[in-house]
Amino acid sequence: MKLVVVGFGQCGGRVADEFARLNKKAKSARGIEIVTGCYAVNADAADLSGLTSIRKDYQHRILIGSRKTGGHGVGKINELGAEIAREDGDKVIDAIRTTKRFFETDAFLFIASSAGGTGSGAISVVTQHIKERYADKPIYNLIVLPFEHEETTEDRTVYNTATCLKSCYSVADAVFLVDNQRFVRKDSSIKGNISKINAMIAEPFYNMLCAGEEKKAKYIATKVLDAGDIIQTLIGWTIIGYGKSEIPLIRFRRESKRDFRAKGDETLKAVQAMDEAISELSLKCNPVDSKRALYLISAPGKEMNMDMVKALGDYMKDIAPEALIRNGDYPRERGMLDVTVIMSELSDVEKVRNYYSQSTQLIPKFKKRQEETEVKLRAIEDASKDIPSLLS
Repeated sequence: MKLVVVGFGQCGGRVADEFARLNKKAKSARGIEIVTGCYAVNADAADLSGLTSIRKDYQHRILIGSRKTGGHGVGKINELGAEIAREDGDKVIDAIRTTKRFFETDAFLFIASSAGGTGSGAISVVTQHIKERYADKPIYNLIVLPFEHEETTEDRTVYNTATCLKSCYSVADAVFLVDNQRFVRKDSSIKGNISKINAMIAEPFYNMLCAGEEKKAKYIATKVLDAGDIIQTLIGWTIIGYGKSEIPLIRFRRESKRDFRAKGDETLKAVQAMDEAISELSLKCNPVDSKRALYLISAPGKEMNMDMVKALGDYMKDIAPEALIRNGDYPRERGMLDVTVIMSELSDVEKVRNYYSQSTQLIPKFKKRQEETEVKLRAIEDASKDIPSLLS
């Protein structure tokens, strides 16, 4: 599956940068292209300068709203982010049109943090503009939810998240939800944490995108998970997970492969990888609520068998009994067995409901604060009315 990836705001740009890195990895290691174009859109010039893998020209690092922000961002006011996206959205469209192999692209992936200003405000506006122009290509939003400490200390974070989620859900074909808090490592530095989190957000997409683009016959799957399967799976609220088990590179003798313990270990490793993928889903949810799901198993071809596929299929059916499940295999990895899981068309997402509920309670508070501020300012003005001014 080939994507055009666009990151909005600081967080979105950095995650998009990880997708650009994955594309370079796919090209060098596998001779596959999975990202036809990768772009970063921001109102802050400094944030654009901090990227490493996205090309440095102005058509790939797109500065918007410079007339209103002076290239210094919107200060977490996502209404302003949406406004400048409406005014400068054509810059993004023009950049995408220059993508050399654009019409080979299967879908768009737009990425942003829900808590910020530029990304939170711009992603839904640009999604709407692109959807009106390219109605035949699905557009997916990947929304990174805030850390727990941001939610508890900044009311604006919750409000931005709620408005971003509502807007994106109304225009995107599917919305991937990623909870920052599930990936945080409290003993790591801030920079190390963010870099690791960004890599972990992008990593589960790697084999899933590569599987359908494979060209070498020995790596073609028995059951290919192609763009059509992915597109038919992704609808509405969506989460993704990834797990892996190591496989020793030193091969046992042929006789040992017939041993009941060795046979059981093969299936056990696959189930362990599936366990990790489910426990590390990008957002805590109840898999029972998903109506569509897929899983991809990737391992050396000799390590995959029908018992393994059946065990994983039974596992998925147990946890998501109402879901239409698609699956595939990808005989590519070396010394590793990994499983990618997607749960989509979720009928209930508790965290999203909580954001909506909290935001509804915050709106009257914001209005009350504004009114109180205006009253105090008027009181100061009234107190100073008899004092002469030095200005003519």
